[in-house]
Parts: sequence; structure tokens; C-alpha cells
Amino acid sequence: MKNEPLSLFAFDVFAPAHLTSGSWRNENDEGHRYTDLQYWTGLAQMLEEASFDGIFFADNVGYHDVYRGSGDAALRDAAQFPINDPTVLISGMAAVTKHLTFGVTCSATYEPPYLLARKFSSLDHLTAGRVGWNIVTSYSEAAARNLGKQQQLSPEERYDMADEYMDVVYKLWEGSFEEDAVVRDVEAATYVDPAKVHAIDHSGSYFTVPGFHLCEPSPQRTPVLFQAGSSARGMEFGAKHAEAVFIQSTSVEGAKRSVAKIRQAVAEAGRDPRDVKVVILLTVVVAPTDEEAQAKYDIAVANAPVEGCLARFSGWTGIDMSTYDLDAPLKSVGTKAAQSMVDMFSKADPDRDWTPRQIAEFLAVGGSGCTIIGSPETVAAELRRWRDDADVDGINLSYTTKPGSWKEFIELALPELRAQGIVSPVRAADQQPTTLREKLFPGHKYTLDSHPATEHRTKRLTSASS
Repeated sequence: MKNEPLSLFAFDVFAPAHLTSGSWRNENDEGHRYTDLQYWTGLAQMLEEASFDGIFFADNVGYHDVYRGSGDAALRDAAQFPINDPTVLISGMAAVTKHLTFGVTCSATYEPPYLLARKFSSLDHLTAGRVGWNIVTSYSEAAARNLGKQQQLSPEERYDMADEYMDVVYKLWEGSFEEDAVVRDVEAATYVDPAKVHAIDHSGSYFTVPGFHLCEPSPQRTPVLFQAGSSARGMEFGAKHAEAVFIQSTSVEGAKRSVAKIRQAVAEAGRDPRDVKVVILLTVVVAPTDEEAQAKYDIAVANAPVEGCLARFSGWTGIDMSTYDLDAPLKSVGTKAAQSMVDMFSKADPDRDWTPRQIAEFLAVGGSGCTIIGSPETVAAELRRWRDDADVDGINLSYTTKPGSWKEFIELALPELRAQGIVSPVRAADQQPTTLREKLFPGHKYTLDSHPATEHRTKRLTSASS
């Protein structure tokens, strides 16, 4: 175990509210400005100045309509809705920053790999290599219905399809263009040398892509690959493809078990367990004293309606929580949606039988991640435990209000965290920008040798990057 500084990402969604139910009810919350680009560029500059490593955008191409068989409760609470496409934000935020990186969620179930490969090559160009893709297979039945499926595919089939999807995008990103294919030879009237652009000739069970990539090589070629599936099949997929895995847990002990399983799965996939970074979802409520922080937390909980919390949980799991007694223990049930979310509560703490009411109370602030409440010293002590005991490499920092929670974290908690070496020091004024991959794996612009994308890399690129 190594005690290096934690990577630090803000965690949000292109919507009025994300994980904290009722956050929009706080008079200081600016989530209603989510359609204002100036809000997002201002946030990017604030995070950049504070030397955050990046911002991570969740996304969902469906909506939460499981609770009571309707979307009403989710709509009332702005439960990750209305929701816009986060990929369109990135170039604007990148234009006002040099170091901030961007993790963006996109579905491998509903977007053809040929188009997604173009999207991320474009973003990688416009951010100078500061972008990563959070690979999801989409749990939402609403997404399935509205995107041409009569019902959601099983998790196993979604991941089988995603495995082939990754083969397609690797071939496009890594093997289609040689590094020096763009020659811009005026005398020969040749912009791109056809001999150095290769069709991928992919024909598989789910996809047929005969042609070549639409984009010239971007700084990272393959964007940094995030993944969050914690089911057995999801973990197998992540162990093969992910460079960073996003987890959530109800306790340090539960996170420690999850991290150990991930590192074991990565080793079984033939990769170094440390070749995959583990990032944990946390929310921090900080104030000058523990008592003031607790009071601030209590206000956030009071703003969170139980139905808004359960609408989120029902949407994540596919289980209509309105059919359960609020005070009856919840047992694990099979679901084609996010089984890992059910198991997180019903199995993670073997000594506790969670009830729907207790789950709603836990989810009220920060959703399914743990919340740290206290003074800067208390926050530092807790984050040290998550780093050292759970063995995580970074945090996705959620909020109770935005951008206020991040401002308070920056002003109050960050100085103490930096003084104790728990997060990285303030960036030097003359520090040169790096790609997202180089932030996570210093010295590596392209995927590591053990990563499956590397198998598709052109010979010319391999020799140039060795």
C-alpha cells in the first residue's frame, strides 16, 4: 500500500441537481444556472485555480420513472433531471483552463462506436489530451424504451456487446491512422497520405465497421477509460478495459473489500493491479468547527424529501420502493438495472438490515457515497482513513450546494489536506500542462503496454512512443 496524494475530481451532472436530494431548495444553490455556459466556465476556472485534477460528469440518457410507476417524484425533486449532454460543455470549459481534466460519461449501449470514437477524438484534440471516457452500459428502462429497445438488455448481454464495442473503438483510435498520416504536402497536393490510413475491417456479433477512422490521431489517441460497474460481470469488464474505476461504498471497510476485489480482478486479467486507479465517491460538508458542519449537514437533510431520495434509488435499481414498507428490512433482489446498488446496502454491512427509510436518509446527501462532516482537521483525518485504509487513489467530490460546497472545501479543507500531504500541493505557476493519462500515470501519454488498446496500436506509433 502506498500513501501518495489523492487525485481530486469534482463530481457533477449537466442538470440542476445531482446526488443530494433537494439541493436546489437551498437559497445559496446555483444549480438552476446549469444552462448558462458562463456558470460552467466560471466553475472550471475556480477548480483550475484550486489545482483540482479534474471534473467528472455523470450522465443518464433515461430518467427515474420507476418509483410509483411514474417520473413525477423525480421531476418534482429535479432528480438528475432535466439533463443535458455533458460532452458539449467540455470544449468551453477547456478553453478557459490549461490543466483541468474532464471525465465524461457516454453509453456504449446506445451510441454507435464509430460515432463515439469521433466524439472523443474531437474532444481529445480540443482539450489537448485532457479528456477521459466513463464507459457505461446504461441501466435505465426509460432509456431503453426511448432509444428503440422494447426492454433493457440483461447486464450480461450489455457487457458482451460492450466488449466488442471496445475492440471497435480501439481499432479506430489506435490502428486506423499512422502517426504521420497527415502530411500537408502542398507540392504533392496531398493533405493525408492514403497509404498511412487503414480500414479496420471489423465484422463481429454486434457491429460491422469496415472503414477507417474519421479523425486524425489525437494527443492521447484512446481517451483515459473510466468504468464503474461493480457486479461480477462489470468488474470483469473493468479489469480488462478500465484505467480508473469509480466506486461507492457505505463504509471504509466496504470500500477496502471492493478495492481488493478490483485489484485481484485486474491481476487475473493479466495487468498490474496498480495499473488501474480507484476513485471513490465522497461528499464533504466542512465548516470551521464540527458543530457548524453538522448544522450545515442537518439543513441539507431537511431539504431532502424522502420521495425524491427513493425516486433516485428506484431509478438506479429498477425496484419500485413505494411497494415496500418504509421501515421493513430490504433484502437483496435480482434486477436487470444496478444490482450493485442493491447489494451495496443489503450486503455491504452484514450486521445491518437496511430499511427504505434508512436508505433514503443515507442517500439524502451525496447519494450512495459516504459523507464526511466536520472541521478541516476532522475532514483531513477521515480522508486519510479512506486513502490509507481503503487504498483508494482519488475521490470524486460531490456537493450539498453548487458551487458553494466546492468553494467551502477549497477555502477550508484544502489547505489542511495539502499541509498533511493527503492531496497534491498547489500547482506551480510555470507547470506545463499534461494529458489526463500523464496525470494518472506519469510519463505515459498513451495506454500502458498491458492495456488491450495497445494491441491495436500501429507499428509506427509503437516505435515512436517506446
